[in-house]
Amino acid sequence: MATVELRFSALPAHVRTARLVAASVARRSGVDEAVLDEVRLAVGEACTRAVGLHRNHGVTEPVSVRLIEAENQFSIEVVDQAPHASVTDATPGAMIRDDEVDTEGEDEMGLAVISGLVDDVEVTTGENGGRLRMTWPAKPGVLADSGNPVV
Repeated sequence: MATVELRFSALPAHVRTARLVAASVARRSGVDEAVLDEVRLAVGEACTRAVGLHRNHGVTEPVSVRLIEAENQFSIEVVDQAPHASVTDATPGAMIRDDEVDTEGEDEMGLAVISGLVDDVEVTTGENGGRLRMTWPAKPGVLADSGNPVV
């Protein structure tokens, strides 16, 4: 299993770089060409979501993107360090501040877009951050035949 890891400051300008790297590694991993646009859009949305969470919560740690090549599948994990509310934190009848509503609304919209693009999505969140994992099928041995990176 090969992994490429990309870490970037939570700036919107870096999301495009993450999309380009993800598409390149996905192609190299054997993800079908017809699906590469979905990979670009999904990783762009996931990174935009993570950047927004970092900026809204004042987190200065970088956003992390892991591109994981495994047998017959390719996965992307976008990891943020922003605190997430969990179900156990919610108290019935508790007041919610306006800024929390905006953050949660953006978060939910981003997740809805991603789940529309990717069939296999897994989201885990906690007080110290969240991880969004997206997986696509891939053909094995695409790079092994040529030995040259696909650009």
